Amino acid sequence: MDYLGIDFRCALGSIKNGNFPPKDCLLPLISKLLGYAIVAASTTVKLPQILKILKHRSVRGLSVVAFELEVVGYTIALAYCLHKGLPFSAFGELAFLLIQALILVAIIYYFSQPVGIFTWIRALLYCAVAPTVLAGQIDPILFEALYASQHAIFFFARVPQIWKNFSNKSTGELSFLTCLMNSGGSLGK
Repeated sequence: MDYLGIDFRCALGSIKNGNFPPKDCLLPLISKLLGYAIVAASTTVKLPQILKILKHRSVRGLSVVAFELEVVGYTIALAYCLHKGLPFSAFGELAFLLIQALILVAIIYYFSQPVGIFTWIRALLYCAVAPTVLAGQIDPILFEALYASQHAIFFFARVPQIWKNFSNKSTGELSFLTCLMNSGGSLGK
């Protein structure tokens, strides 16, 4: 019985015989199930932030650069996983997080009118480069360097938002629930 790349035969066979499944059977099963649970949970991580912005029709206190850097980080991580041919359970959350992050950046741009020229340049540069990166059409050494840098990108994506919170003495429209889910997801990995 194979479902979503998970082989249940070993575990179910042991249970039918009245035995606890062996470790070499149980650990891959648990790993796959946890992977798919993370993918499922990731489908709503950015939703509270999106809904808060739409409800208040404001991006007060949000750092555009912080959200743009998240998009870059998710793009690099997803491209690397696709290029390496990893199973969907190992990287599926990145696809959903990238889609939500792109929607979030678009909403931030919409409510940040007028959008400055440098913002448009960053957006156009991303649109020009992202398809090449996602297709894996870059030098393998550069690909490895980009993947190695994605942790720094995510770290530095937090700095502009932290600074904005500190400067404003307020979190503005930043969603606590989205921040909490991001932190929980990071701890779970």
